Amino acid sequence: MANPKTVIIIDDDPDVVEAIRAILESADYTVASALDAQGGLERIRQGGIDCIILDVMMATDTEGFHVAQELKGDPATADIPILMLTAISQKSGFEFSPETDTEYMPVEVFLEKPLDPDRLLEVVAGLVKP
Repeated sequence: MANPKTVIIIDDDPDVVEAIRAILESADYTVASALDAQGGLERIRQGGIDCIILDVMMATDTEGFHVAQELKGDPATADIPILMLTAISQKSGFEFSPETDTEYMPVEVFLEKPLDPDRLLEVVAGLVKP
C-alpha cells in the first residue's frame, strides 16, 4: 500500500484489539487503538484516522452507540467511516437492525464477533478512501 491508511480499534478487550491489529497490519494498515471510549475519542480528534472499528459493549452495554452518535454529530469527525463490531446479540439477546435502527447506530457497517479475517479486510478496504 503506497499510502498506508490508519485504522483505530476501540474495544475494551485487549485480546480482541491485538487480534484485529494483527489482521490489519498484515494488510499494511497503520493501526491505532484505545481500550476505552474516552481514549478513542481523544485519539480520533488528533486527526489522521481513516476508519474506526468500534465495539458496542464497553463500560456500558451501549457505550459504542453513544460514541458513534458523538462522532457523527461532530463535523470534524462525521465523515470518518465506522465499522461497529460486537457480540451484543449473542450476549444479551438485544436485537438491532442496521437497516432500520440507524438513528441509534449511525455507522457504515455492522459486523458480529467472532470476525472472519478476510471479511474484516474486505469491509475495511471498502470503507477507507483511496
